[in-house]
Amino acid sequence: MTAVVEMHDITKVYGQGEAEVRAVDGISLTVEPGEYVAIMGASGSGKSTVMNIIGALDVATSGTYKIDGVDIGDLDDDALSLVRNRRIGFIFQAFNLIPRMSAAANVELPLMYRGVRRSERRRRALDALAKVGLADRSHHQPNELSGGQQQRLVIARTIAVEPEVLLLDEPASALDPISTLKIEELINELKSRFTIVIVTHN
Repeated sequence: MTAVVEMHDITKVYGQGEAEVRAVDGISLTVEPGEYVAIMGASGSGKSTVMNIIGALDVATSGTYKIDGVDIGDLDDDALSLVRNRRIGFIFQAFNLIPRMSAAANVELPLMYRGVRRSERRRRALDALAKVGLADRSHHQPNELSGGQQQRLVIARTIAVEPEVLLLDEPASALDPISTLKIEELINELKSRFTIVIVTHN
């Protein structure tokens, strides 16, 4: 079985000379289909940089990175965009929700960009909202939801596109303890259906 993520001796260097910063120094990582992997470390240790490289949002200075056996270094910008849009689901600390759109419309948006038919978009959006416990909030706008509900909405928007791997960057860092617990419980439920890589300091 081909690994979903395969990184070998990855480094990421910013700046030059005395200003050089090694954000990542010789990381190797393999994530198999269906695994649930946590990347842990103190603030500033390079966790988010590794996540950005896994998500093809950033390019390593050296080393090799393959996703589903395909070397990312061999792909042009269009192919990289397809990888990001079709294979990877991002869940960041920032919610990046559209304020004047309903919860369902927010979930539908990436599906619309993919050319999914309206009826199918709505079906998948409502299904995803139900899976994260927001079935009764589909018509609410983001500002009518709590912080924990907004994060669950982000997760619904991500899983609706059915990515191969979910990348979560400190998904509960800005939430209160009760909301954090609910998000952790939701992620534990999702691990049976997705390959998950999560960055966390806790």
